[in-house]
Amino acid sequence: MKKKKADSGEKGPTSRCPDNSAFKQQRLPAWTPTLTAESVLSSFFVIGVFCLAVGISWIVATVNVKEIWITYSDYCSQCTQLRENTSNSETPCSCVVNFTVPENIQGDVFIYYGLSNFFQNHRRYVISRYDAQLLGRNVTTTESVQKLSNCAPFTTYPNGTPMAPCGAIANSMFNDTIILSYHPNTSAAIQVPVLKTGNTWWSDKNVKFRNPKPEENLIQAFAGSARPPYWQKPVYLLDSQDLLNNGYVNDDFINWMRVAAFPTFRKLYRRLSPIRPFTNGLPAGNYSYSIEYNFPVSKFFGKKHVILTTLSWCGGSNMFLGIAYTVTGSVIILAAFVMLAVHLKKREPRKSFFKK
Repeated sequence: MKKKKADSGEKGPTSRCPDNSAFKQQRLPAWTPTLTAESVLSSFFVIGVFCLAVGISWIVATVNVKEIWITYSDYCSQCTQLRENTSNSETPCSCVVNFTVPENIQGDVFIYYGLSNFFQNHRRYVISRYDAQLLGRNVTTTESVQKLSNCAPFTTYPNGTPMAPCGAIANSMFNDTIILSYHPNTSAAIQVPVLKTGNTWWSDKNVKFRNPKPEENLIQAFAGSARPPYWQKPVYLLDSQDLLNNGYVNDDFINWMRVAAFPTFRKLYRRLSPIRPFTNGLPAGNYSYSIEYNFPVSKFFGKKHVILTTLSWCGGSNMFLGIAYTVTGSVIILAAFVMLAVHLKKREPRKSFFKK
């Protein structure tokens, strides 16, 4: 029996030849750029100038951001020592930190709390949550409790009562209370009005977190569950003044559940409410933080900070991207000048049409 030739061109059920189309035979029209010295050098100069302009603009905007950073765990040493022993967790402790604002802080003013040496990026910590529970589904049934495996050991109490919310992230929620006061003179103190809501991402507030039914009666909704062991009050009493800012949709809780990528981080705590005499921001003068100290940090050698800051079009006080763009643009422009010098030196001279 004679074998068929491999190049016979016949197609059959076992043929591996692609269809004779422009796409499969790679006959589609294509544009191939011709890299000349002029085009390459022009591209380098344009990209370099763009990076340099963005970097300088970023640095100028960041320099104009006003920021006051206070490590209040150093000032509240008495409370720090008290919180070293977990048996004193129910004992109230507060401290006052005085500071001065040297010049007017105009525009939107934000209050952040910061933590150092707190590793929210640990893998076991990151997965210690139950998203279905945070969406408001029933967590008191046996089937739901069995699904809380990622939350262990903060899942249920010895008597079988499930924790709401469960997991290490929720259990370690930052719970210090920080009150900012303005002292126009030595005998008067005005509490600075702040906003506790509107401090989260829209997608978190409206999509990722939901309270269980019935939302109008959270005590009934969370019946059959208990607060995490490190919490001082149940989830439906996180905000005693605003009933709509309770449960899983509480702004402080949502911000804490968005874990940080680095061990030193900050999270938004409050925003300045533009009410007189703070319509245009914070006036210069004497201020104080009244802090109800609850969150222990000494056991992991951490620090607690409170940051008073403004923002710019590029965010907060962070020079990294501005410096990175500036350095990148400078290197690109320098490389372009080097290539231009090499090109001018090595290029062939033009032939003359006139003979000697």
